Amino acid sequence: MKAQPHERFSEKMRLTPEGVSAFARAAGDTNPLHHDPAVAARTRYGRLIASGTQTIAHLMALGARHFSERGDMVGLDFSFRFKKPIYADETIEMEWLVIRVENAPHLKGDVIEMRGRIRNQAGETALGAKGRVLVADKL
Repeated sequence: MKAQPHERFSEKMRLTPEGVSAFARAAGDTNPLHHDPAVAARTRYGRLIASGTQTIAHLMALGARHFSERGDMVGLDFSFRFKKPIYADETIEMEWLVIRVENAPHLKGDVIEMRGRIRNQAGETALGAKGRVLVADKL
């Protein structure tokens, strides 16, 4: 098996307004909440927030890095729920927990079901996630 139920892995990341803006621009996200401090200051958030595209990408990349060390890995499906804003100037913690591992002979690997989250600097869950990945010796 390429993973075990209850296996947990995480990573902290420091966001910066410059990095948040650059990521959003690269993704084609022109929402001023990611780029313009004056606009963001007038919203309920009060300051710049990270793009959902960015937070999801970093969380998915954490899983890809982790499991690609064990074999060929591809994502099968993911879902996300935004619960709180992630500010462009805070340290976040991304985490995945393996829920179930199922050998899938027809796919020549293991299907790994996970639950994930991103916690904001205050320790609150800002984003919740579910995902399934395939890890195989050779895809």
